[in-house]
Amino acid sequence: MGSTKHTDLAYISEGEGSSLEQHIDVVDAAPIVSSYNDKIRPLLDAVDKLRSLMVMEEGIQLPTIVVVGDQSSGKSSVLESLAGISLPRGQGICTRVPLIMRLQHHSSPEPELSLEYNGRIEHTDEDNISDDIVNATNAIAGGDKGISNTPLTLLVKKNGVPDLTMVDLPGITRVPVHGQPEDIYDQIKDMIMEYIKPEESIILNVLSATVDFTTCESIRMSQTVDKSGDRTLAVVTKVDKAPEGLLEKVTADDVSIGLGYVCVRNRIGDETYAEARAISDQLFRSHPLLSKIDKSMVGIPVLAEKLVQIQASCIARNLPDIVKKINDRLNSCLVELNKMPKHLSSVAEAMTAFMQIIGSSKESLRKILVRGEFDEYPEDKRMHCTARLYEMLNQYSDQLHKCDQSDPKSNFLVEEIKILEESKGITLPNFVPRNAFLVILQGKVKGISSIPIGFVEEVWSYIQDVVMSVLMRNTENYYQLQLCTRRAGHNVISRMKERSVEWMMEIVEMENLTDYTCNPEYRVLGRLKVGDLRQYPHVLSQAFDLKMRMTAYWKVVLRRLVDCMALHLQLSVSKLLNKEMEMEIVKELMGPNCGGGIEKMLEESPAVSVKRDKLVKSIKKLRDSKEVVARMLDGIATYGD
Repeated sequence: MGSTKHTDLAYISEGEGSSLEQHIDVVDAAPIVSSYNDKIRPLLDAVDKLRSLMVMEEGIQLPTIVVVGDQSSGKSSVLESLAGISLPRGQGICTRVPLIMRLQHHSSPEPELSLEYNGRIEHTDEDNISDDIVNATNAIAGGDKGISNTPLTLLVKKNGVPDLTMVDLPGITRVPVHGQPEDIYDQIKDMIMEYIKPEESIILNVLSATVDFTTCESIRMSQTVDKSGDRTLAVVTKVDKAPEGLLEKVTADDVSIGLGYVCVRNRIGDETYAEARAISDQLFRSHPLLSKIDKSMVGIPVLAEKLVQIQASCIARNLPDIVKKINDRLNSCLVELNKMPKHLSSVAEAMTAFMQIIGSSKESLRKILVRGEFDEYPEDKRMHCTARLYEMLNQYSDQLHKCDQSDPKSNFLVEEIKILEESKGITLPNFVPRNAFLVILQGKVKGISSIPIGFVEEVWSYIQDVVMSVLMRNTENYYQLQLCTRRAGHNVISRMKERSVEWMMEIVEMENLTDYTCNPEYRVLGRLKVGDLRQYPHVLSQAFDLKMRMTAYWKVVLRRLVDCMALHLQLSVSKLLNKEMEMEIVKELMGPNCGGGIEKMLEESPAVSVKRDKLVKSIKKLRDSKEVVARMLDGIATYGD
């Protein structure tokens, strides 16, 4: 595809003759913007170095010229003209990965070309570059026609090329061809949007003169991220095929191209690059329609100069912010790394860390379970434990007092009369049989027995969640210790829950066994008006008396069930924090399940290890980036002197 003539990229000045032959002869002309290259080369080299360091992975955007265009818009031809080399051509999508083109002018007449991808660098030449790009693309994106977001870097060191770095992206296509995925349009769109969205990106939108600009998909995409067009430059190709109305299209600017238009006529067929440029120069000078377009808007040399100027301006404008972001990100990574636990290297260090973890966990639990302090969890109300336990205890009390067994109006006197009828005996009249009282009491206790047991299980499930949350947070950096601590936490809470259930079952059993209270509030006889019931049969009077006694005594029973539970709960939490938890963790850590005891703590969890490695790599990358920028700034200062 490319020419074998060593004409390189000699840009032709308008004043050097008028014939094609004269233009072709001027092959040793100085490169365009040669005075610019020495000034912006340090800037561009620094940005390219930052890009190769992958600093963008740290969220730091770099000034980038992003080349976009609809399929068959002439993108490849424009890039070929700028670089003076041949790029892959063919049906369908030729560019299937982001192609980072780094153009560097150098004085040697022999070009140097290389490809960098997948961590490797391959040297190539002008005759083989097209095939090598295809092979590298296949290695990245596969041999089919799918695309990949993994970049391929092409370095072109050649006499006469402008110092530019551009990213060429796949051409936009809506209809998949054979071998392409059905969602190829969405894949390409997502890739393009990722590159053009950052404010630091300059969009080089390649448009064909043969189409209505307003219908171009690439224009629609660029307008979504750059509505005013302040960072969009348009290149109009194939001007010789549709010269009519082109002047009006580029001057009316219906699609808001803020950085302006450049109209170009690219190389066709076997033309050399010098021949193509000479033809282009004559075309814009003599064509009846194209010659009316201002000379500041036509030709590859003008495009190269505009891109170099825009690129330099963009880098200079964004450089202070890049420096700040590198420093901020570096400081953030250093702070985050310093917050991570020390990498333990001895048993003594492991033991010290273990004691600190246990002490910290116990103190946190005392604060939230005993003292009601929740400064460690200001927004997590579930960890405001004293308040939640108080609410749970109140709900438990309400449940006891509102159940059917606690309602004095429920089946009023029916049960009492029934029991009294079956408790009759040869005894003195007007005495309420004690066994009748106990039968009723036992029935009521049995009716509510599931409520205290259910509350015990509920409250210990809550305490377990809280305790495990604190333990897991404090041991998250020590994988093996966390495993042991999780088992220990479940074991000790399960054991204490079991004890509480047994204790509560004993309390219920005691209430069920007999009746007794020294509570002075139990004074029912003085308040009973038995005389008012003489008009009723004798059993009714006894039933009412029994009812009043039971109502008064039941209040005592319920109070005992609540008060005892509150005291037991506080005692159990105290035992848990002061003794049980630490003993269980040590037992588990030293036991056979942990396989190595305290020494196992030396092993970091996979997540922590990955995080540490990532931070270390980021810090090195950012420090290298900082050094690159510092050297570049020193070079600028020296150049200025």
